[in-house]
This record gives sequence, structure tokens and C-alpha cells, in this order.
Amino acid sequence: MKTNTMKKMGLYIGAGAGLMAFAIAGLLPGSVIGGMIGINIAGGLFGLPLEATILSRLIVGASMILGVCLAGVLLVTGASSLGWLLGNLADTVMSGRAVAVEAKSR
Repeated sequence: MKTNTMKKMGLYIGAGAGLMAFAIAGLLPGSVIGGMIGINIAGGLFGLPLEATILSRLIVGASMILGVCLAGVLLVTGASSLGWLLGNLADTVMSGRAVAVEAKSR
């Protein structure tokens, strides 16, 4: 196999696993945590209990969307980085090269 094939394959597998993890375990918690943060922000601005005004709903909705996006970015980036790292390790092991670490003396 080529040098970068295992790295790319690991990256793609990790990205797919990250998307699955996001769909299964990241979508709902990201929305709930973002909504709680939005309620706290709107409560701090307008006072609690919140009334059903447009501005408070916009703040809560925007924070829910931000929470979902942040959960997606974290899960997909973390899983694809881990997949790339494992692909790089597999590439190094399969090619039989030794990784040399040289210490420079001053």
C-alpha cells in the first residue's frame, strides 16, 4: 500500500465513527446543554421566570444550535484525529520502518 493510504483510511473511518457517535450520543445532549445555557443567559438578561417573548426564544434557540454544532465538531474532530493517529501507527508498523528519535546534544 502507499504511504498515505492507511492514514487516509484511518481518517475516513474515524470521521465516520465520529458522525455515528454524534448522531447517537451527541445530538440530544448538545441540544439540552445548549438550551440550559440559553435559558441562563436569557434569564440573566430578562429575569426569571422567562416570558414567551421573541427575543428570549431566539437566545435559547441560538444557544441550542450552537450546542449541537459544538458537540458535532468535538466528536467528529476527536474521532477523526484518533483514526488518523491509528492509521499512521498501522502504516508505520506495516512498512517495517523504525521511527528514529535523535537527541541533539548542545
